[in-house]
Amino acid sequence: MAGKFSKAVMPQEVKQRLASGEALIIVDVREDTEWESGHIPGAKHIPLGSIGERHQELDSSRETIVVCRSGNRSGLACEVLESKGYNVVNMTGGMLEWTGDIE
Repeated sequence: MAGKFSKAVMPQEVKQRLASGEALIIVDVREDTEWESGHIPGAKHIPLGSIGERHQELDSSRETIVVCRSGNRSGLACEVLESKGYNVVNMTGGMLEWTGDIE
C-alpha cells in the first residue's frame, strides 16, 4: 500500500455510514475518465495530480474520506493532505471493492 497515512476505512463501512444518513466528505482522486465511468454520489473530484494545488477546496477541520480505484493513489493523497494538516481517511480497496450506489 502506497502512502504513510494514519487512518483507513473499508468501503463497506463508508456505504453503511452513508446509508445511515451521515454527511460524509468524500474526495475521489482518480483521473477524469475513471471518475466519469462512475463515482460515489456526492463525492468531490480532485485528481491526484491536482491535490497539492487544490487542497484549499477541502475543509481541514472535517474528516475527509479519500477514494481511488484500489486504495493506492488515495493513500498517496492522504499522505499529502495529512502533511498539510487535514483529517483524512483512506478508503482501502477503493472503487474496486465499492458495492454501493454510483453515479
